[in-house]
Amino acid sequence: MGIFDGVHRGHRVLIDYLVKSARDFKGESVVITFHPHPRLVLDKNREGLSFLSSIEEKINLLEKAHVDHLIIIDFTRPFSRIRACNFVEEVLVKKIGTQHLIIGYDHHFGYRGEGNFKTINGCAASMGFKVEQLHGLHTEEGAISSSLIRDSLLKGDIEKAAKWLGYNYSLKGKVIEGRKIGREIGFPTANIKPDYFYKLIPGDGVYAVEVVTDNIRKPGMLSIGKNPTVNKTTENRTIEVNIFNFETDIYGKEIEVIFRYRLRDEIKFDTIKQLASQMELDKANTLKLLT
Repeated sequence: MGIFDGVHRGHRVLIDYLVKSARDFKGESVVITFHPHPRLVLDKNREGLSFLSSIEEKINLLEKAHVDHLIIIDFTRPFSRIRACNFVEEVLVKKIGTQHLIIGYDHHFGYRGEGNFKTINGCAASMGFKVEQLHGLHTEEGAISSSLIRDSLLKGDIEKAAKWLGYNYSLKGKVIEGRKIGREIGFPTANIKPDYFYKLIPGDGVYAVEVVTDNIRKPGMLSIGKNPTVNKTTENRTIEVNIFNFETDIYGKEIEVIFRYRLRDEIKFDTIKQLASQMELDKANTLKLLT
């Protein structure tokens, strides 16, 4: 049971153990998560909130983990006030039939986070099921966590984030109209509006990516930032991708961008010609990295 934002390697250790234990026990593995994210319900200020996965992405990742059942609980303010032991009895025991509960090293739930390994153990003693706690998966920077991965992505360190996630970070979105300046200098770009409003956007810079559209995967280079060379006054960040050897009109279509490498910081050039020259170098570096 948990948020499982990103379903990263730390989560997978817990989930893989759950699946194996269920088979050994001749039972069924159940993962419980919550939607919307509790912070979207409980935080008074949502500004700056961002997450690694939408609910659709989370479902897909958990399905790949071979869990027998996924239960998504509607997270509301009234639900957040349920006492931990009441939740254990009414949901875990009476509704689900839990016989063996496995929790992570730092797991808390229930009203004001009162439910932890100690309190759950106390509840379980009178309800006839076993509770087991697993330690987290650690790196040189501490236990792998969603917050650690989010910090890495915001700094543009996508390779480290991919190592901790266990897969390459990606985002999906629709292609929207842009200013078409890239087309004028030989690098037409698709402007992307993410499908999930709270999807975390990596730090500003230029990235080597793979782009999936209509089940076709192509290499490309993507820019995140304010495009200071051509935008003198805008404060809005944009996400623009140049897909190599691709001429199809994809306005209004959904594409997926898979982040592979960070090429460089965003730079303000004195002229458009200088920008075009740098983009030639970026393309060459991207092809070298991806092929």
